[in-house]
Amino acid sequence: MSFFNNAIVTVTELMPKSVVGFFSSKYIAGESLDDGIRVVKELNAKGIFATMDVLGESVTNKAEAEDAKNKASDVLDAIVKHKLNANLSIKPTQMGLSIDEEFAYNRVTELVEKAARIDNFVRIDMEDSPYTDKTFNLFKRIFSEYKNVGVVIQAYLRRTYSDAMSLNKLGANYRLCKGIYVEPASIAYKGKQEVRDNYLRTLKEMFSSGNYVGIATHDKFLIDGAYDLIKEMNIPKDKFEFQMLLGVREDLRDKINADGYKIRVYVPFGKDWYAYSIRRLKENPQMAGHIFKSIIGIK
Repeated sequence: MSFFNNAIVTVTELMPKSVVGFFSSKYIAGESLDDGIRVVKELNAKGIFATMDVLGESVTNKAEAEDAKNKASDVLDAIVKHKLNANLSIKPTQMGLSIDEEFAYNRVTELVEKAARIDNFVRIDMEDSPYTDKTFNLFKRIFSEYKNVGVVIQAYLRRTYSDAMSLNKLGANYRLCKGIYVEPASIAYKGKQEVRDNYLRTLKEMFSSGNYVGIATHDKFLIDGAYDLIKEMNIPKDKFEFQMLLGVREDLRDKINADGYKIRVYVPFGKDWYAYSIRRLKENPQMAGHIFKSIIGIK
């Protein structure tokens, strides 16, 4: 099956941009903020929450970072104007983290301050390993002043359980995911079950410490494991939510929603959709298989 998925990725890279757009249209809201608003309204109508993300990362200069910050600010305005059940997700390198850490801190803080004024929330996404410590430092610094900010933690990294132990003491708000970036075995688990085991071990520690967790996964094994922990530990519904990517495993998404648990969907949009699509497929070939089977009608 991995050969099949990787073959789809290779073929997709050779296709015209318009064809890639057809493949990815289910998983990206569109190019404009209006597209993002439309999709979030559709999700909200089903009782599903959203987090909105203007696509783009690793900007090359401060002007690009400032533009990215302004577009993220527009998302917060749209959430208020359209009364959306949504919050904001941002990439730290999109805000200039790879250029100037202090500059990025000021950009992100401005967004978190604005979100606080409208009773909203900003999620700082996690990127690849060169930015792990820088992202945690950025989060900790802002979290010391504002509590409407959260961070992402990746279960496939060997350091993750230790990071969670440390961040739990601060009362951090998490999105716990498996992780998608290609990392060396020296710092990342490579076995499927190893990652799953570390995910559930970390989730249990987060629950034990009373932290709020966004349980971000499309893996039914992990969803079932989370259900078991929630029941065993009697975790209140206001201490967690489930999270998924737009268009992926909608059957599981709808089941979680029907089971009465809060579910939030990541809604990406923007002109950088092509780079995002190709990167996503390269980093997670299994998603390519899901997309292909969805298009041709195979469950």
